[in-house]
Amino acid sequence: MAKSKVYNAAAEKLEPGKFYSSTEAVQLAKETGSKKFDSTVEVALKLAVDPRKADQMVRGTVILPHGTGKTARVIVFATGPAAEAAIAAGADEVGGAELIEKVAGGWTNFDAAVSTPELMGQVGRLGKVLGPRGLMPNPKTGTVTPNPAKAVEEIKGGKIEFRVDKHANVHFVIGKASFTAEQLDDNFKAALEEIVRLKPSSSKGRYIQKGAMSTTFGPGIPLDVNVF
Repeated sequence: MAKSKVYNAAAEKLEPGKFYSSTEAVQLAKETGSKKFDSTVEVALKLAVDPRKADQMVRGTVILPHGTGKTARVIVFATGPAAEAAIAAGADEVGGAELIEKVAGGWTNFDAAVSTPELMGQVGRLGKVLGPRGLMPNPKTGTVTPNPAKAVEEIKGGKIEFRVDKHANVHFVIGKASFTAEQLDDNFKAALEEIVRLKPSSSKGRYIQKGAMSTTFGPGIPLDVNVF
């Protein structure tokens, strides 16, 4: 399919064969984003890992210093005092059996799901609905917790989750094109620092092999991984 004139005009801002530092890339991302709406700025990194091996599965969370530019919709599987605290923290929907049934029916109009440990036995059967969408609560990402209110506050405050896919790529959002270049760079470096910290000991050679930054419908901006 032919690229749009807007895409081609944005791509012309890139120098052929050049790899950009994050500082340069965020500025270009702002310049190449759509003028019709506030584009999301995303990053994709290729890692030197084998996702088929459990000890090389890179997965984690990080709270972006300047948030994502979007208020996440968060649901919480909880009852009693934990549910009341989650509601007070700003959860969009909270419940036990009834909410589980609602999601089991195919409802996924939310960005993150949190559960108390005691309800995970029931929430576990939602794997077919939540798993493919990356929404299944998991203790490794802090979304299975006896303190769901804290999880809600963190997610709504800019916490993102990342996970390497089967092709050894990791994708994550660093904000909106309306952010300042400094805010985008700060967010990128915070996420990068956590991904580097999680480097598996069994990963050999250059850990981050290549990367690109882009905006919604915009061209990929090649990143200079030699400076990471």
